[in-house]
Amino acid sequence: MDGLMQRRSLALPPVFHRAEQIFAHKTMVTVRPDGVRSVTIAAWAQRVRRLATVLDQLGLDTGARVGTFAWNTQEHVELYFAAPCSGRILHTVNVRLFTEQIQYVIEHASDEALFVEKSLLPIVWPLRNELPRVRHWVVIDDGSDVEIPTDERVHDYDQLLARAAPFEGRFEVDDENSAAAICYTSGTTGNPKGVVYSHRSILLHSMLNLMADHIGLSERDTVLPVVPLFHVNAWGLPYASVMAGATLVLPGSRTDPESILDLVERQRVTVTAGVPTVWNNAVPHLSRFDLSSLRIVVSGGAAVPVVLSEAWRVQAGVPITQAWGMTETSPMASFGSLRSHHDDLDTESLSMVRASQGQVLPLIDLRLVDTDSGAEVPWDGTSVGELQASGPWVASGYLGDGEGGDSFTEDGWLRTGDIAGIDSYGYIRLVDRSKDLVKSGGEWISSVDLENHIMAHPAVLEAAVIAKPDEKWSERPVACVVLHADELITGDDILNHLADRVAKWWLPDEVHFLDEIPKTSTGKFSKKTLRERFYPSDVNTPQR
Repeated sequence: MDGLMQRRSLALPPVFHRAEQIFAHKTMVTVRPDGVRSVTIAAWAQRVRRLATVLDQLGLDTGARVGTFAWNTQEHVELYFAAPCSGRILHTVNVRLFTEQIQYVIEHASDEALFVEKSLLPIVWPLRNELPRVRHWVVIDDGSDVEIPTDERVHDYDQLLARAAPFEGRFEVDDENSAAAICYTSGTTGNPKGVVYSHRSILLHSMLNLMADHIGLSERDTVLPVVPLFHVNAWGLPYASVMAGATLVLPGSRTDPESILDLVERQRVTVTAGVPTVWNNAVPHLSRFDLSSLRIVVSGGAAVPVVLSEAWRVQAGVPITQAWGMTETSPMASFGSLRSHHDDLDTESLSMVRASQGQVLPLIDLRLVDTDSGAEVPWDGTSVGELQASGPWVASGYLGDGEGGDSFTEDGWLRTGDIAGIDSYGYIRLVDRSKDLVKSGGEWISSVDLENHIMAHPAVLEAAVIAKPDEKWSERPVACVVLHADELITGDDILNHLADRVAKWWLPDEVHFLDEIPKTSTGKFSKKTLRERFYPSDVNTPQR
């Protein structure tokens, strides 16, 4: 017997209509080159309706891919809703990819229109002859002095909106499983892979962000996504903020630490999110700003060192809360807020809990699998295995790639590539990426743990650990270290610092001091680049 409930689609149009109706008075703030601009949700919603008409006028049929090449702005959030609510598919292109990868993802996604901020035109317009599927180039004027090309395919965003009548009535998406958005992985080991999000997955993930033991977004919040809108739907924050009626603050292209902290102070931001590099670079400036409005600072994309989270707790009054996930998990799969069983822990123990990747989220299933035997590993807090995931906002394959090859198991679980342990409360502790573990003398060394210990040295700003080939031990760890300005220490100082923190055989064979650790397009340490730099003959060896 079926339940007697209405069969309404779990899709984005109801989120838009609710915000338009009951949160019309709330605001969306964007940082522009000429200052900060604020718009009401009522005015924003009218622009979304006009944009939907523009997509019709451009001849973009249902299911057409609409590409964006833009920072975190009001216009980008307009596209976040206008495209999927009108039946098209939003494709947010990572502006930090290599030129060849940008060309690849736009062509692979079959984008028919590309909405580009004017300041970013010099990156992508030279590729126009290599992108025959892109019929329309719509330029969003961000105040830069870049010249707009004279070409019949090029349109001005605001002029198109001004000439278009608003879409009338309610948007309808009948099939909740239809595609709403596409985001590509960072492509560190080959071409980026397209992950296709459904209306249902985005809606469920947005509701997750409103849960009390998660971010707990509410109408009273002011949300600043530092994570780019081109990266995994900005971790779902734009959709969730509109759903909750929270004020959305968008930094544009100004994501340097001082600009971000100034925004937090001036806009009284309560919730912000970004990768560890952002929060690490902000530490020297924390004391100069009033950050008392913050209730949560979320970090994801890489492990957060204890010393970094504690620096924020001591200086800003709020520790960094870790979340774990990936492009294929939309991205949230776990969250590091504290639970009642942590109430009696001391400060040091609490800091170690925050150093974990948090508790598995409702509706997400995780399992640990032994990489050798394939047997499932127990959640006992000490055993480790490959972390695999399943759930309603977890990908089942890649765009144009069938079943996704080795990334998915025979029974449909996502192989994350992370090696982890999970305790009996469901708290995840990442040991390493499988490809970044150092196997020395048959034993595993966690590059993440070793990096955390190195970054506990007061002179160290950043540290990345890679493996070097070794005839006797197979592999040995090597530390790449960036120091704080005006600090001067030696490799021996690093080794002495580690001596009573790790096993002797964990000590790095080499310590290289760098001006900067290379980053991927999403702000993570690019260990592949480091391996190519120091051990070029070993970069093509098969990955574990």
